Amino acid sequence: MLRKEYINSLEARAKEYGMLNYHVLESMADWVRVVDYNGNIIYANRSMKDSLGDSIVGMKCYRAHGADKPCGFCISRRSIETKETIQKEEVINGKYFSVKSSPVLDYEGEAIAAVEVFRDVTRERKLELELIEKNKKMSKDLLFAKRLQRRILPKKGIYDKLKIDHLYKPCEMLSGDMFDIYYIDEDNIGIYICDVVGHGVTASMMTMFVRQTMRAIKDDILSPAAALTELHKRFITLNLGADKYFTIFYAVYNTKNNHLKYSNAGHNCIPIRFNTNQITLLKTKGFPISLIFNEIYYEENEIQLNREDRILFYTDGITEVKNIDGTEFGVNRVVDVIKKNETGILDAIVKEVEGFRWGEQEDDFAMVLMEVLN
Repeated sequence: MLRKEYINSLEARAKEYGMLNYHVLESMADWVRVVDYNGNIIYANRSMKDSLGDSIVGMKCYRAHGADKPCGFCISRRSIETKETIQKEEVINGKYFSVKSSPVLDYEGEAIAAVEVFRDVTRERKLELELIEKNKKMSKDLLFAKRLQRRILPKKGIYDKLKIDHLYKPCEMLSGDMFDIYYIDEDNIGIYICDVVGHGVTASMMTMFVRQTMRAIKDDILSPAAALTELHKRFITLNLGADKYFTIFYAVYNTKNNHLKYSNAGHNCIPIRFNTNQITLLKTKGFPISLIFNEIYYEENEIQLNREDRILFYTDGITEVKNIDGTEFGVNRVVDVIKKNETGILDAIVKEVEGFRWGEQEDDFAMVLMEVLN
């Protein structure tokens, strides 16, 4: 009897202060309750009573959803003390609720209770948790792909008469830049650098196509121009779309006569040949590997290399870096770095680029330095 009288008195107080529009609250799908400063439930709407029972009115707020002690941070008490609207999230009976507590004011503007609205966000939270788990798996997969992409890069060191050094830095976890060095036969070594449009997963998958295809055709086709034509034919069969394309500069070095034959499929970063006496660019024309043309043929040039000649291959992540004024780094600054440094050229270029660039790295870059030993 005493409990019933207490509940009636609580509800009477609620009505006395004009705190609630019961018709509105009773029709709400969200749970709504009013709690006094001591944590007693003064009122609960029909939706909340249907879920937790009619007996929750008069009960301590935390006991209504199965807790044995008050919350560590009581938002209803905080709302009454500060007259602020406060929000937090709670798990009740395995469901996630977004709880918003607002102060209830009397006619004199004093906070006498707090109205709490519980919105069921279980579906959203479960989807969020599933997305987090999927993202974790995707991150692991991307990390594996990153390690794989790095491990298939050619080794630095000596390839017969050539000394190879390289530097590779993607702007994301995966890169659209790729290079490779391999023995074709006992007299010839192939070397290329490739730049796929874009970066990330799609671009990295295309670099795998380039690597596999170039290594597949190297035993049958020695000519750089013919190799790029064949690469173009095989790319067309993928039918990936007009927005997918790449550039590649391919050279074949003959270890017997020190001749270097090369062709260019749209790679606008012209390799730089240099020694102690001169610096020249290995210019030659050619269209990118794309779906624009059904059939295409490439020019092929040949030069004689000498002992201590070096060639720098690079991608536009170096030359197209911009400073605060929007000026590109450009090939001339690369040449200036080469002139100033006899050794450690790759590191020196990166240092200059990092100092020149405004903002974060936005494109992948790669460099390969080839030196003729004898």
